[in-house]
Amino acid sequence: MHHKDIKREIKKQLKKQFPNWKRLSKKEKREIANSVLIEVVDSYEFKEDVTAPEHELLGIEEQIFTPRIMDLNRMAEFIKSHYSGQMFKNTEISDKSRHLKDEELKLIDELLDNGIINKILSYEGYSPSMREFAPSLFLRAELLKALKYPEISYRKFCGDDRNDEKHKLNNPYTGADQKQNRAFIGLDLRRTRQMLSHVQLSQFRSNLTFPQMVNLTVYILHQFNQCGFLDEKTIHCIDSTELAVECQTLLATLDIKGKKIRIYDDIDCDCGARRKKRDKSVYVVGYRLHTLSAINAKTGQSYPLISLLAPANHHDSNFLLPLSRLAQAMGLDVKLITADEAYEDKDGGLRKETGINLVRPANSKVLLPSNVDEETLNVTLDDLCEIPMDYLGAGDNFHEFRCAAEPGECVREGVCSRIRQIEFDNGHFQRILHDNNELVHKALNIRKNGERPFNLLKKREGLEGFRARSQHGLLARSTFATMATLLLEIAGTRKKKTKVRQEQLSLPLAA
Repeated sequence: MHHKDIKREIKKQLKKQFPNWKRLSKKEKREIANSVLIEVVDSYEFKEDVTAPEHELLGIEEQIFTPRIMDLNRMAEFIKSHYSGQMFKNTEISDKSRHLKDEELKLIDELLDNGIINKILSYEGYSPSMREFAPSLFLRAELLKALKYPEISYRKFCGDDRNDEKHKLNNPYTGADQKQNRAFIGLDLRRTRQMLSHVQLSQFRSNLTFPQMVNLTVYILHQFNQCGFLDEKTIHCIDSTELAVECQTLLATLDIKGKKIRIYDDIDCDCGARRKKRDKSVYVVGYRLHTLSAINAKTGQSYPLISLLAPANHHDSNFLLPLSRLAQAMGLDVKLITADEAYEDKDGGLRKETGINLVRPANSKVLLPSNVDEETLNVTLDDLCEIPMDYLGAGDNFHEFRCAAEPGECVREGVCSRIRQIEFDNGHFQRILHDNNELVHKALNIRKNGERPFNLLKKREGLEGFRARSQHGLLARSTFATMATLLLEIAGTRKKKTKVRQEQLSLPLAA
């Protein structure tokens, strides 16, 4: 724990004393990082208990709940209030609708209300006359890139990869001839020289606050819920994936009681263990994206809901409770979460604080308690008993069983206690008992479907290829990727069409 507190203090000092950190040379960064590291360690009191908040130790100090975050109910009222305040509605066919030929873009354009987005992204004292471009324009540009051009760079998308004004006008993505893209973004079709630059988009991402990112996601989730995707058949899943930060130089390192403290160019990132992959290193320098997904128990389809982005060196179990708290703050009806073995609820805090049940696969290294059948998991009282016991329920930290013998069936009827308690473990006797629980088996079988959102976010929406320069920028980009994924699910334009058999199409003739 002390090494986390030391790293927190180093980050705090570097960000405070060197606000222009990114502009320094590698030589200057290395000298500064080493001097600050030595200074913090020399003055650190190892005998004192760590009192820093958990979210600061985990590197997610910006990703915590605040009253500015709206839940689904507040968002519904917010949207209703917005529309009730409109005196006139424009019913004329605009230039935008004439130029939006792509069915997918047309459907998504109808889902996005610029007025609502601008209100979500506004701040105290903000008025539209204060700037040439409204915030909704930048958000639409980010969504367009995630939807249609995830593989290209921001410079190429905006036409800034060349210092040629003519090239910018002829840019194949947002140039003068790309009226459909310009119409979707909201650029003036009559002003062909009105362009977006990658600097403007970068500043837009940098200025986004975490509550704004969450509220944008809740806005899309409100429509997602209205379409019936979040019904009672939903099982929630938590999983993580690594997001590497390329070209990171290790500036300083020190071993503290067997724990390494590392400082890279990107102060927030760190080195952690990677999931086993044949073609990649065992370690990754960057971040881990911890995502709560919704899985439809009937169809197996899974969708990303909300994510936390943390340095890669922290264990997954640390993010189970923060992510669950955030989900409930957003108004998501989370009752059961399925996850892999890494997400461990060690002290039962998840159930106590949120009322959410966690279901994980049984750890193969955990031995079964004595007098428990390996195949059926039937529990007996002791070595002399052969009659399986009935399950009574769970206590604070144990499961309780009672003898199921009928009167006169057992010769030890008057001398045995007839009650047995088995403490919770990480095997089959977790807080929710695995034995003959249909819901548990269903949740465990469907857990692998929770990996689908990562494939969509990283491959289809281009999150993996994004060159992150900061944790905040990568978090903003993951928010846009999540929004794009949900919008595509609502539009339904990329779903595989199942072939219906010919005999199913034939109808009986009328008499």
